[in-house]
Amino acid sequence: MPASLAAYDALTKAPLFSDLSEEELRKIADLFVERNFPDGKVIVQEGQGGEAFFVIKSGTAQVTVEDAEHGTLTAGDYFGEIALFDEGTRMASISAVGDVTCYTLSNTDFRTLVEQNGEIGWKLLQRLTRIIRDFRR
Repeated sequence: MPASLAAYDALTKAPLFSDLSEEELRKIADLFVERNFPDGKVIVQEGQGGEAFFVIKSGTAQVTVEDAEHGTLTAGDYFGEIALFDEGTRMASISAVGDVTCYTLSNTDFRTLVEQNGEIGWKLLQRLTRIIRDFRR
């Protein structure tokens, strides 16, 4: 499955992107690149700066928060969407359990796309606002 198709499928499941059109989702999906992580590799480290959004193509990843297991992620799952907007610290560590292949989208590539497509940026801003409002209720 091409990166853009798998990434597109994951984007359709992520609440952050739910207001975007099919064409807008495809523009984002086309920016993803494939990366491989060997068994035991820390994909993202809690407390470190975030620079990318990840969609798992294959394999299993362990989620830990403050050194406590917090779940697992498998093909089709995603993480790091907040890193597209903010290079702030990661809230969890994600490590490969066996070999893991991910599609990744850098915040730099995402920012360029949003700067060139204001409608996408506006829709994402509105969705983020609704997510924050719902969280506060």
